[in-house]
Parts: sequence; structure tokens; C-alpha cells
Amino acid sequence: MQDTSVTQARYVSEVLEFALALGELLLSSGQGAEDVEAAMLGITDAYGLPGCDPQVTFTMLSLSYLPDDEPVFQTATRTARRRAADHSRLEAAHKLVASVVAGTVDVSTARSRLDRIRAHPGPYPRWTAPLAAGALAGSASLLVGGHWGPLAVVGFITAFCAAAAGDLLAVRLGRAGVPEFYQFIAGAVPASVSGVLLAAAGAGLQGSFVITGGLYALLPGRALVAGVEDGLTTFYLTAGARLLEVGYLVTGIVLGVLVVLPAGDYLGAELRPEESFGRDSLPALQLLTAFMVSAALAVLLQCPPRILLLVTANGAAGWTVFGALTAQADISAVLATGAAAGLVGLFGQLLARRRGTTSLLYVTAALGPLLPGSAVYLGILAFVQGRTDQGLTELSRAAALALALAVGVHAGREMARLAEHIPLYTGRPRDAAQQTRGY
Repeated sequence: MQDTSVTQARYVSEVLEFALALGELLLSSGQGAEDVEAAMLGITDAYGLPGCDPQVTFTMLSLSYLPDDEPVFQTATRTARRRAADHSRLEAAHKLVASVVAGTVDVSTARSRLDRIRAHPGPYPRWTAPLAAGALAGSASLLVGGHWGPLAVVGFITAFCAAAAGDLLAVRLGRAGVPEFYQFIAGAVPASVSGVLLAAAGAGLQGSFVITGGLYALLPGRALVAGVEDGLTTFYLTAGARLLEVGYLVTGIVLGVLVVLPAGDYLGAELRPEESFGRDSLPALQLLTAFMVSAALAVLLQCPPRILLLVTANGAAGWTVFGALTAQADISAVLATGAAAGLVGLFGQLLARRRGTTSLLYVTAALGPLLPGSAVYLGILAFVQGRTDQGLTELSRAAALALALAVGVHAGREMARLAEHIPLYTGRPRDAAQQTRGY
């Protein structure tokens, strides 16, 4: 009898540890806390441990199990320290959860598969990361500029080289153990220096486009969407931590630009982006560059190569909606961003449903063209030039755009779930759907 109890305890521990390890991988890859809990519950239910109590926070996961016929419960915890963006691992992890829930794999085999997923180097070699960051910044500089010509080509090349250098510098600092906050400061400096030098050399307003393109390559859109999603699904502690992280990283970006822009005044660089952003834009060029922004971001996020076309097409569709609403229907940028993000979230959830994976693969990179890079830059520049009121207005607009982006994409995903009755990994009611009336 005692041997049976020991064997059962070991089995329970093995299941709990596996569920936590997979939950950590999902959480560190940007998955929302609700989906992480659902995945862990799906695993424990499938392996005969119903009634487990999961807890997910920004850096800690725990699972408790109390059998009906035992007075002693078992609890296991795990710390999530590594937060790396690798969507190929995320896809493989979701497929593993689906296999477990379907009852086609035992726990020891599932753990071996998880170890192989964690050890997988990703679909793209390391040297592609700085190139993708450069392509993202260069494409974004054309996206916000909206026109083509010799100066635009110079701006593209400059933004490409600056963003690639910033990525390499941040990686070097990370390997040296420097906190991520300072990595973001360092990552913003090359684009800022390049933009100032370009403007001072007589290339005019292209300097502003280079700096703005560099911001697109740094803005933490993935963490922002995950943080807002956690708040909307009542995981307030995790949401607060994630949004605080976003605040720190954006502050780092702002500081990286602020330490350079005053030198532009000393050199006589004329940075007047308000005279050019959104003027005389070529819709066809902006659509192409929106496609390129999404593609470059997808490579940075290690999206599987076979879905790159779908991801980038989703990003181009979102930008088309945004452009049509702002340019043709004269709708505010905030509302247009929310509507475009909603479409991206809707399409992403439907694509994920067809392929049995998570919508993050099709959504995160597709949101790249909608990031509020120009609003952030305009706010920073206004502060440097002493226009405090305008600076606060622009940064507030950037925050509103970011919030509309995150809420819109979550609303789109929810509409897809309602339309197709898409369940989570378990059939249990959602805590976020329970009515409290605010009491």
C-alpha cells in the first residue's frame, strides 16, 4: 500500500513539474496568463489530476493538487526568468499541449518532447537578427515618410545600418550581464546619432524618419499586448508587472534618444517632422513597407518560415484598414488603430484556429506597422525643443494609440472565439466572464 502511495506521489510530481515547465515556456514567450493557466489545467486534467489549482504571475507559476481521498496536497512552483521571443517554440509548445489533451502522448514522452523544443535553436540563424532589425527600421522610415526618392533611399540605408548596430550593441551588453533597461538605452543611440548627423549634413527631414524607424525596431509591442490582455482577463497582478516592464523599456528608449537630440541643436540639425509626417504619402509604397515591417518583425520573433506570408499579409491588411479610415473616412488615428488591430486580432485567431496553434504567431508581428513610433518621437523632440505642452500631448497620444492597439487586438480575438465557439484547453468557465457588477 505504501509503495502504491509513493508511486502515485511520484507520478503527481512528474505531471505537475511537466505542466509548470510548459507553462513557463508559454509565459516567457509572451502568452497571456489566462492561456497559460488553461494549458496547465488541460495537461493535469488529461493526466488524471482534476481539480488542480494554478497560479500564474509575471515571474512565478505554481500548481497545487489535492486528491479527494488524501488529506495531504502536493504543490510545485517554478520561476520564469527567461523572456525570449521565439514563436517557433511557442507553436511547438501549443501543439504538444494539444497532443496531451487528445491523450496521444504519455507524460515521460511529453517531457522529452518539451526538452527538445526548449533546446531547438530556432528557424533562423543568429546573424539574421541584426539584419531583420535593420530591415524593420529601414522599412518603418519609409512607412512614416510615405514617399520615394534619393533622400528616402539614403534614409532607408541609414536607418538599416543604425538599427543593426543598435541590435548588436544591445546583444553585446546582454551577454555582459547588463540589465535590459540599459540595453534599450544603448539600442536607441545609434539611430538617434545617425538621424541627427543626417539632418545636420543637409539631408533635411530624413533624419527624423531614421530616428522614428529606429523606435519601431525597439518598441515592446509584444509585452504591451500581453499586459493589456492579462488585465482584460482579470490577471491584474501579471498585467501590472508586464505594463510596468513596458514602462521601463519605453523610458529606456526615450532616454536613448534624449541623450542625443540636444547635440542636434548644437550641430544645427533641423528636425521638423511635423512638416512631413503624413504629407504627400504614396499609399502603394506605404502598403509595401507595412508588409516589409511585418516580415522583418516576424523574423525577429522567430516565426516559422511557412507562415511568414500569412503574418505579413495580416499586417498589410491591418495597415490598409488604418490608412483607409484615417485618409478616406477622416477618422481619428486612435479609433482607426483600434479598428485595424481588431481586424488583425480577428484574422489571427481564425488562422490559429485552422492550424491548431496560438494566435500570437499571426498577430504580434502583424501589429508592427501600427506601433506609435512617430508619436513617441514627436513627443521626445517637443520636450528637447522646450515645447513641454506639445510633448505631453504627443506622448499621451502615443499612450492612447498603444492602448487602442492592445484592446483592439484582444477584442478581435474574442470576436473570433465567439463566432466559432473556440474553447480554451479546458471546458471550464472563464473567470474573466463572471459578472461582479464592480462589487
